[in-house]
Amino acid sequence: MRGLCAFILSILTQVSSETSSGVIGLIGHNVTLPCRYDTQTYGVLSFCWGREQVPRSKCSKTVLSSQDGAVEFRQSSRYQLLGRETEGDISLTILDAQWSDGGVYGCRVEIPGWFNDHKVDTNLIMEEAPTEQPVTMDWTAAGIDGKQSEIWTTSASMNEEVGDPVMDKFGGVKTAGDFMASLEVGNIARTGAIFFSTIIIILFFIFRRRLQPEGRPQHLYNLAVENTYESVPMHG
Repeated sequence: MRGLCAFILSILTQVSSETSSGVIGLIGHNVTLPCRYDTQTYGVLSFCWGREQVPRSKCSKTVLSSQDGAVEFRQSSRYQLLGRETEGDISLTILDAQWSDGGVYGCRVEIPGWFNDHKVDTNLIMEEAPTEQPVTMDWTAAGIDGKQSEIWTTSASMNEEVGDPVMDKFGGVKTAGDFMASLEVGNIARTGAIFFSTIIIILFFIFRRRLQPEGRPQHLYNLAVENTYESVPMHG
């Protein structure tokens, strides 16, 4: 009799829907374990997530459970429901996943009726996140008389800036920053030369004007003396 009951129970257990899947997660990134059900047919239902395969009832090692659309238990704030629960998306998102998060997870949706629960088992496999390769740029320029100049190699990580190469008059390579600095120095020198030249010209005209009036009274005095001698009558 006991064996018959166990046989009937195993048959009824197989009626409930159960699926299995695998998900690969990256260390330090968020990972989502899928689980959905039809809310248009059943409405919003209670469900749970556990750290083992879904047992015959409830969840094993429960990490999150919800009762009629409201979360009633959450083992850690790293376990989040980011999908639209009203549309049946109860996928579990693990924030900042680590090696210890790997393993089997079980999702159980409590559908009304005998042995109708929807069950999903997911095997989470954790892997190292790929490292970002540094940016490397090689620049080669021909020197004077066609001779080959040195090769500059610039490597930069994600937080470094790589300057744009600019050819100088000797055939070498310099960055755009060095080129702009040289232009600024040249502009300052030219501006200074123009300024001092203007000052010298102004001073020249000032001194010239000061010297001109000093010669005019002497010239007028000579003219007056000459006119005086001419006006004096000569007596024999």
